[in-house]
Amino acid sequence: MAEILALVEARLRSALGEPDARADVTFLGTDRIEVLRFLDGDVVRYATLGMAGQPMADPTSPLADPVKGPRAELILSVRGGLADTDQVLRPLAVLAASPQVEGLVVAPGASLDLGEPLWTGAPFTSVLVAESGGLVEDLELDAPMDPVRFLPLLPMTPNEAAWKRVRGAQELQERWLTHGTDLRDPLRTSVPLD
Repeated sequence: MAEILALVEARLRSALGEPDARADVTFLGTDRIEVLRFLDGDVVRYATLGMAGQPMADPTSPLADPVKGPRAELILSVRGGLADTDQVLRPLAVLAASPQVEGLVVAPGASLDLGEPLWTGAPFTSVLVAESGGLVEDLELDAPMDPVRFLPLLPMTPNEAAWKRVRGAQELQERWLTHGTDLRDPLRTSVPLD
């Protein structure tokens, strides 16, 4: 696991530069999850480190495979200076620990709901998991291990999350695109859903 996480951190550093801050959170019965913060101009990126140490297991499977299975880390990008987004460190660690705690398999198109704002005053209580391969390339591991995917998180307002449950992730993403929604704006309001 330590070797995999060293490779993951190296991939994050090569794609995003040197982190300017890091924090770690440990939940009872889980491996430690770190959250690294990277500054890129006016954009702040938060990336988890630790989720990919173990493969995610299908919750219906009687035995978890210790080697094979999807692996991922999460990345959240927001515009800096508009809100106290550093409070997102613990919620991100909670989301990254969810495969170990709840047996979730985090994949593109999924919604992850915290039930509380991502940071104090945030209009978002959940995120949409987007496709990997854009900001940080997938990290290939030795067979038979699956590659580590770096999954962007797109914050959703409660109305957007409800609309996504009915219409699907693709339609919500198309609506964001149609309206030119700045998904990095930590203060944005819900996209029109009529």
